[in-house]
Amino acid sequence: MTTLREDTELVLGDAEPVQQAARELGEGRAVVHGFANFYALTARPDLEAVARVNRLKGRPDGRAGSVTTVPAGIPGLFDWTRLPADLPRRQVRSLMEELYELGPFGFRGPAADRIPGHLTDGRDGVRTVQVVAPGRHCPSNAFLAAAQERTGTDFLFVTSANRSCELPHWRGEGAVRDFGHEPGVRVLVHPDDGAARLRYPYHAPVSVSVVSFHRSAGYGRGGLPALTLERAGSLSAEHIRSVAANHGFALVLAERAAGPRPQARTYAASVPSAR
Repeated sequence: MTTLREDTELVLGDAEPVQQAARELGEGRAVVHGFANFYALTARPDLEAVARVNRLKGRPDGRAGSVTTVPAGIPGLFDWTRLPADLPRRQVRSLMEELYELGPFGFRGPAADRIPGHLTDGRDGVRTVQVVAPGRHCPSNAFLAAAQERTGTDFLFVTSANRSCELPHWRGEGAVRDFGHEPGVRVLVHPDDGAARLRYPYHAPVSVSVVSFHRSAGYGRGGLPALTLERAGSLSAEHIRSVAANHGFALVLAERAAGPRPQARTYAASVPSAR
């Protein structure tokens, strides 16, 4: 059992600490918190907060950010009128629902007009947003809902809890070690990191896999329209391909997603594996 420092750490899943962390996020504090089977860093979606978190991680201020929200809010972050004609909206949404039922995942698609420019990407000639969410069953959804209520928004800025060029944390002790001493940061830990990982047997404790649907990737075997795996992450390409086929899609891998899945962060023996 790890002793929590009351000045920085709260426990995810307890109503009062979750409300406290949400209130502090609304006041401008960033929150490192359990996010399915690893840890994420969430903040207000305004430009100043995003730049502050990027500097905290060692990233440039102008780095485009991802957004997160509660399960019901995910579809509303995309502009479904801008989907390519060969990617049926209903099938994309049913695929989303199944993958978020399984656990943490990310999608990049045409951005709704209200998403600010610092949270969008236009590299492919389409204004896109990357939505990363912990999955339908993660207790962090209660925190996200409370934080959105405090900020008056229906989405938040999110990134993995790690320094630049390092792997994301999947143990609360490691997240506390890196971020617990930082001013303006609250840490909201899983009560049991081992139990959190066991809830997601198909997912490695690394950043989420990301599939994009803002442009057509052609057709796969059997003539199925193809989506693109942009980033290899916690759910294997084989598993994603199998789920996608159930919804009428093939899956092609972007060049940077064609290699092996990322390895989980390793910790010194002095850091316990669970509370």
